[in-house]
Amino acid sequence: MTPPISSTIPLLRSLPPVLGVGAYLKNALCLIQGNEAWISRENGSLDNVAAIEAFQKTADEMIAAAKEAPVAVAHDWHPDFPCSRWAMDSGLRPIGIQHHHAHIAAIMAEHGLDEPVLGLALDGFGLGERSEAWGGELLRVDAAGFQRLGHLRTLPQPGGDIAARQPWRMGAAALWAMGRSTEIALRFDAFEGAAMLPLMMERGLNAPMTSSAGRLFDAACGLLNVKPIASFEGEAPMELERIASESIRDSRIDSELWRIDSDSDSLVLDMLPLLESLLDKEQEQGAVLFHDAFADALLDWAQKASQQTGLKKIAMGGGCFFNKRLRDRLERGMMASGLTPLLPKQMLAGDTAIALGQAYAAALMIEKEKM
Repeated sequence: MTPPISSTIPLLRSLPPVLGVGAYLKNALCLIQGNEAWISRENGSLDNVAAIEAFQKTADEMIAAAKEAPVAVAHDWHPDFPCSRWAMDSGLRPIGIQHHHAHIAAIMAEHGLDEPVLGLALDGFGLGERSEAWGGELLRVDAAGFQRLGHLRTLPQPGGDIAARQPWRMGAAALWAMGRSTEIALRFDAFEGAAMLPLMMERGLNAPMTSSAGRLFDAACGLLNVKPIASFEGEAPMELERIASESIRDSRIDSELWRIDSDSDSLVLDMLPLLESLLDKEQEQGAVLFHDAFADALLDWAQKASQQTGLKKIAMGGGCFFNKRLRDRLERGMMASGLTPLLPKQMLAGDTAIALGQAYAAALMIEKEKM
């Protein structure tokens, strides 16, 4: 049987056959066969019956076409994703791989690495160790798993998931975190319910805390009035990048626009000073400032982690790295400072690469168990 694959990724060596079932959004699967990783066609986002059926058909076809039957199935930590439920009911050994670990492991797979690396994983959402909403993560990843070295300062996400499509809410969350909650009703008076948000956040009512870089972008968009109501998650940050790209100047950035706090041995990157600086900025000036300052802050963060660990290779994955201005400035800064930035090669930065990372991380764990 011909497997339903769209591409193959060469691996550093022959590894145990593991099936990775991918992410909830932009779902694709990966099956390791010897020293190759088979990447399936994309099935879409698993929020509808057609996509779920496509996922199940792809999984069945890949297993049927395997030269070596999979010994395990790697899945996301989120137990309610259709792909996670399928994995746990498959009869194969299930191995949970955290979402951001998978992002970094996918880059390691493409670069033929099983040595320890640092990872910057920046995206919208991934379930954390205690069911938190992660998305701005500094990790150490090796063949045995991952260690969370740091994260972005958390912000409340008022309204829960709806805040990802209504960036004005994350702008309100930033004001609340600044201690300026009395300004929310006035600044966002065009939006129904704005006056209630401070109380929601104060009491933690439908306002889960998140370290998401995607929601940090949304906060900047909310404060700059860039797509305060978006048609889809990520639309506002894409528009913010477009506005910033109209300026070709390379900003000189004040390092006081961020703080790096050590919280119980964790490096917490606090971008609240940058967000506060946007309050009196026009859109283009604010868009440029946000991108360039965030890139410089991420470089500072990575340098401090490198000094702590002695690691120089920094893998960068997650949907925020589709942002060219952020990615290019950060990559240049890393190379100039003696770090080695690692970006996706054949795969994309977003969730289509998750299955590769799941399968690769799980295969390395199984290999290590046998040593």
